[in-house]
Amino acid sequence: MVGRRPERLAEQIKEEVSLIIAGDLEDPRVGFVTVTDAKISPDLRHAKIFVTVLGDEQQVSESLQALNHASRFIRHRLGAALRIRRTPEIHFVYDEIVQTAARIEQLLSEEGEKAKERERAEAAGFREEDGEQAEPPPRE
Repeated sequence: MVGRRPERLAEQIKEEVSLIIAGDLEDPRVGFVTVTDAKISPDLRHAKIFVTVLGDEQQVSESLQALNHASRFIRHRLGAALRIRRTPEIHFVYDEIVQTAARIEQLLSEEGEKAKERERAEAAGFREEDGEQAEPPPRE
């Protein structure tokens, strides 16, 4: 079961860091932050905490800067909560997966609308190229 330990520890770290940020961190630069994932190195010495921040690029930058500045405090609280021999070094990283997923969703939605418009135009008997009424197919 050695192979599952980093996964279990990463999940615990994700939950605990989320609670610490929400409850114990009082830095006003930290905006509305959501911990989305945690990855831990195989030697359990380093943890990347993936976060999303509600706001523009400046708010994202300020929040990440504040979180990385508070990483020693968060690490100390994390060590007390997890009761492990060596608490990993914490590094906060902005998780772009949410933005990427939103962009993909938008593109799929736009493509779906275009397809519906084409279907409506074809059903009405219009040719897409020139907008003229298409001749009905010859009847046999």
